[in-house]
Amino acid sequence: MTRLPHALAAIALCAAALTAHAQSPQPPEVAAKAYLVMDVSSGQILAGKDMDAPVEPASLTKLMTAYVVFDALRAKKITLTQTLPVSERAWKTPGSRMYIDPKMQVPVEDLIKGMIVQSGNDATVALAEGVAGTVERFVELMNDQAKALGLKNTHYTNVDGLPDPAHVTTARELALLSARLMQEFPEDAKYYAIKKYRYPGTPASNDTNRNTLLFRDPTVDGLKTGHTKAAGYCLVATAARDFPNLKGRRVVSVLLGATSDSARINESQKLLNWGYTAWDDVKLFDAGQPVATPRVWKGKASELKLGSATPIVVSVPAGTAAQVKTEIARPDPLIAPFKKGQTVATLKIKQGDQTLGEVPLVALDGVEESGFFGRAWDAMRLWIQ
Repeated sequence: MTRLPHALAAIALCAAALTAHAQSPQPPEVAAKAYLVMDVSSGQILAGKDMDAPVEPASLTKLMTAYVVFDALRAKKITLTQTLPVSERAWKTPGSRMYIDPKMQVPVEDLIKGMIVQSGNDATVALAEGVAGTVERFVELMNDQAKALGLKNTHYTNVDGLPDPAHVTTARELALLSARLMQEFPEDAKYYAIKKYRYPGTPASNDTNRNTLLFRDPTVDGLKTGHTKAAGYCLVATAARDFPNLKGRRVVSVLLGATSDSARINESQKLLNWGYTAWDDVKLFDAGQPVATPRVWKGKASELKLGSATPIVVSVPAGTAAQVKTEIARPDPLIAPFKKGQTVATLKIKQGDQTLGEVPLVALDGVEESGFFGRAWDAMRLWIQ
């Protein structure tokens, strides 16, 4: 239940401004009920259609299932090498399958691969039971985590995405969940890039990742497909591409309700490419880089370094990077003490007269209060000023 990283916390601040920007590039025509393009590096939504409309997520549900499983791994509640039993319930769960059965004891890592690469509902149920004891308790954990992430329009009734009118989310919240999943669990996110996998003894014909963008575009490394009659063909896709000023720039596209598998692949590729070519990312400051070093009064140090724990990046229409300006809003004077990590100021990012976003600036180092004579001396100097 952590707070959003600065880049993601800026989404709500940036999205409205960017979509209304006079210079904003027009997105391509997209054959889907709803879609969204987010630049994860900046945390900004670049374009979207019906982003907040409730939809059934189908197997995109497994993004949250994976989040809860990865969190259990991080908390050491389970391990990758630990084996889990396959219950009758898991074995009989309908839909896409890993093809495991109750005679098997399957390692957690293989179940994760089965859930992600093969979209196996049987693997998903086995993991849920292994982490929480029951599927029902695991669903509670999913909904608790949705609340913790601020996903106000998301509600889960199952772990696999089988049709249920009460099982809903939105394109915007799928994008936010996907970004958090990759940022919080970078080591575990590698499973989404696996092109082929099958568990020993299961059908060889069931070994291929349904996200065929992985085979088409070498920069694509995830994330998840979904399909039911109610949801249509869905895909959350992500790519990381290197640019001279920013290595590993990441974009996510969410495409919901396409009419075929080929359509969801083609339209997602179109959205990813548009995000990279129509928009430039400008890295303003690195993580931990001082943005400003203002004077501090009544402290053991005379200056306070202000910056961000994460890189400060902004997305702007291609060719307009030179128009980006910043300004800092902070109290004056700054009176010690300050704790490391304490929010002290705000960096306003502007392009022309428009504010693109605001990023909190924190104390990169602490400054303790000075002794009696130091405080008295500074108090006199401030009074003279």
